[in-house]
Amino acid sequence: MHLEDIIARARHIRSLYEEYERENYGREWSTAEIVLGLMGDLGDLAKLIQAHLGIRGTRPTQEIEAKLAHELADCLWSILVLSDKLQINLGDAFVATMDELEARFK
Repeated sequence: MHLEDIIARARHIRSLYEEYERENYGREWSTAEIVLGLMGDLGDLAKLIQAHLGIRGTRPTQEIEAKLAHELADCLWSILVLSDKLQINLGDAFVATMDELEARFK
């Protein structure tokens, strides 16, 4: 799947959430609320990484790996939604940032 396809899918899922939010809360989540959701997902991700390393909980490895994949995808979705809302071309930003980081090692 190409980045453009992933972004389009993220937009579609966000539109479903926007409809749900309007129906249930009378408004869509703000950008700040989406960031707060991302922060919650990052906290969940941190706990799962601790579990994966064996320093938190006693879940079976397959369950941890499935939950890790889910949380990473949740975090990516939030990043894609935020970049879309802020009108940032994430592909271009990623390439530019990687170029900057790579230049540090040359």
